[in-house]
This record gives sequence, structure tokens and C-alpha cells, in this order.
Amino acid sequence: MTEFSKLCKDIRFDILEIFEKGGRGHVPSAYSLVEILATLYFDTFKLIPENFKTQDRHRVLLSKGHGCLALYAILYRLNFYDKSEFHKFCKVGGILGGHPTRGKVPGVEISAGSLGHGMSLGIGQAISLKRKGLDKKVAVIVGDGECNEGSIWEAALSANKNNLDNFTVLIDYNKIQSYGPVATVCPLEPFQDKWKSFGFETYEVDMINNPRELKAILDKEQKSPRAIICHTKKGQGNSILESDITWHHKNKVSKEDIELLKGAML
Repeated sequence: MTEFSKLCKDIRFDILEIFEKGGRGHVPSAYSLVEILATLYFDTFKLIPENFKTQDRHRVLLSKGHGCLALYAILYRLNFYDKSEFHKFCKVGGILGGHPTRGKVPGVEISAGSLGHGMSLGIGQAISLKRKGLDKKVAVIVGDGECNEGSIWEAALSANKNNLDNFTVLIDYNKIQSYGPVATVCPLEPFQDKWKSFGFETYEVDMINNPRELKAILDKEQKSPRAIICHTKKGQGNSILESDITWHHKNKVSKEDIELLKGAML
């Protein structure tokens, strides 16, 4: 097991621990995000609490807010908050909610929940950075089901119009949304061609078998807005959760369920 693989596995155990304490959450949606967020936070942008206090910083915006358990686990590992908050997930007095809240959770760039807004917010931040002469980048993570929202494509038009070579959208393409397969609910293919037609440098990455390719793409020189289609599995890294739509969201979980999930970690 590589160091990166071990990190991602440890993050998945953290996600499970938060889920266990709160008894609810979108675990499979968080699991498909782990390699994406870990690459951004630990490798490419190297975000730490001290950086978050200045305007001159890279930014990661999780528009797919229901996958926030992955973000919470990573922010904990980067010392943005204390692990005692795990016990307060979705509880009065805690900072960790079912969707992330800016100003409440240290390290969270935007409040998320209603899908389709993160890309526009990220584009606004990318424009602001350029106007201030700050050589920093903005990355926004959206879900594939989120791409059903018209606001995603309106934002894409704006990114191209403003020639935002400091903006990247990463799509968690796990192929399953809340009510069924993406191909059945609202097909996105030809997905890469769509992003290209909006003027984006477009890449596809196999985040299941070759997740380290993402870092290589993010490190490339950028001349226009960029879209990276990240092929993942819903529930990635756990044999029980992978591609099982019945686990999309749970608001009741037993100790037996948790033990089974721990034993099914890949």
C-alpha cells in the first residue's frame, strides 16, 4: 500500500467515525470524494490553517455539500479543528452539520447544500483574485447529479468569457445520484465534449485505478478554465457501499452496521 493509499484509507475510517457519532450522513458520496480532496489539500495546494487566514491563498470549494464528511475528515487531519467535534456531528453545540457552513467550520470556503451554486461562487473568487493581482487558483468540486442544474452551465459560460486560467472544476463522476443511475435520471454523455464546447481544457482521470494522475494534471500549466472529469465509484473503497444506492443517505445506523462497514474497507 502506498503512502497516499494509506492516507485515503485512514480518511475513510475518519468519515465512518463521524458518521457513527452522528448516526446519519451521506457516506458513499463522501467516499467517492476522498482521493480528489486528498490530492488537492495534501499535494497540490497544501492547505493549512495559517494559509486560510490570508487572501493570498489557493481555494477549494466543495459545491457537492452532501459529501462534506470527506471534507471534515481532511480538515481535522490538517488541524483546522479538534477531533472532539466528531462526537457532536449533527448535534446542538457542534460545528459539523449535515452540510458545511462557512464561518462555523474552520477551513470551509462556502456554505453548501442547495446544489449548483459552488461553481458560480468559485468563478467570482477566481475573478477577484485576478483583479487583486494574486497568483492563486480556485478549485470547485461538483457532483455528476449536480450537473443536472442549469446554473452549472451558466457558470461555465462565464468562466470561458472571463478566460479564467486560475479556475478548475472537478466533477465527481461516480455515475449514481440520489434516485438512480445518472445515465437513467439525466444522461450527461458525451460529457467531455460538453465541457470542451464551453471552452474548458478538459481531462478525464481514473480515480479508482490511477488516482495519482490527478496531481499530474493539476500541476500542468493552465491557459483557460479547466474541467477534470474524475471517474469514481459511489462508496469507493468499501465493498458494502460501492455502487449501492440504498446507502446514499442514512439517518439511522446500528453498531452492527458500523462493524460490518469497518470490516468491508478495501
